[in-house]
Amino acid sequence: MLTENIKKLSKSEKLLLVGELWDDIADTPEEVPLTKAQEQQLDERYQHFCKNPEEGEPWAVVKDRIKKML
Repeated sequence: MLTENIKKLSKSEKLLLVGELWDDIADTPEEVPLTKAQEQQLDERYQHFCKNPEEGEPWAVVKDRIKKML
């Protein structure tokens, strides 16, 4: 069985497998449905952004700050 084979993998092999699975899922995000709660939260955040577009920071700025923290 697949689960038994996965349990036999080392931790590093499991991490590699998780990465490969994540990459495969990320290739087709449209196939991963959102829950109603997630859709509602995204809608609320978008509405807040539309009312307050000056708030927040550009992604490039945030990404650079995170990289510096690593």
